[in-house]
Amino acid sequence: MTPIYTALAVLVTFIWGVNFTFIAWGLESFPPLMLTALRFFFTAVPLVFFLKPPKFNRTLLIYAIGTFVMQYAFVFTAMHLGASAGLTALLLQIQIFITVLLAYFILGEAVSRMQIIGMLVGVLGLSVIALNLGGDMPLAGFVCILIAAIGWSFGNIASKQASTQATQQGSDGAIIPSNTERNKASALSALALVVWGGLIACVILTLSSLIFETEAWQLATFNEASLKSWLSLGFIVYVSTLIGFGLWAHLLSQNPASKVMPFALLVPVFGMTTSVLLTGEIVTWWKMLAMILILSGLVLA
Repeated sequence: MTPIYTALAVLVTFIWGVNFTFIAWGLESFPPLMLTALRFFFTAVPLVFFLKPPKFNRTLLIYAIGTFVMQYAFVFTAMHLGASAGLTALLLQIQIFITVLLAYFILGEAVSRMQIIGMLVGVLGLSVIALNLGGDMPLAGFVCILIAAIGWSFGNIASKQASTQATQQGSDGAIIPSNTERNKASALSALALVVWGGLIACVILTLSSLIFETEAWQLATFNEASLKSWLSLGFIVYVSTLIGFGLWAHLLSQNPASKVMPFALLVPVFGMTTSVLLTGEIVTWWKMLAMILILSGLVLA
């Protein structure tokens, strides 16, 4: 990866790490499915009226359901059930290993022996969390995050496929586009993927919330929501989703998934640090051990 792509990958992981604290603040006023639905409503509107929709096919549907519906519905639910922001950010990174394996089996991308060793070391770190369930990581929350990780992994593969297809379609013609034109096409297709994928997710999540959180759908919920929760929703929508996922989809379209995904291991570092500083989460010896193992996996990978 070039230095600029490396810098963008680190920036996205910082945004996503901080985002877990904002999610916790948003959940103070809204139930999890409603908060997730609101997230993707404002992600899609009004940009959906200005961006050309990507080709609607199975790839787009898998991206929307995996990355947006499964990942965030279950992450928000896990945190609602008591999972701390820092541990949620840490445990969710099992999606990195799943994505690399899916890229190998589905896309045919090569995986080196060192990457395999790195993934195994990272899994050891995640196992430390599994052996210390309870408190700020209940069993139900643990299961929800594992489901979220699987969804995100399939969404990552679909994102790469959809962005690559869209870029190729946009560059068809007699004149070969320049690198700048290809990068612009890739960035626009990535943003369109996030916005239109968010619209699909919003419909699914709104219906789910109306079924499972019926009592929350009243004016009092919105009128009594705190300013901190509304501002947190704004960060989740415009910074974490539009900027974060737009850049991430662009990175995946321009680089092998096995090179991009290991950077996501930085998310728990930023997530844990922010949670400790802003929410008072307590750092224990086993959390530090899990963090060290996961970071070691990143270095090896």
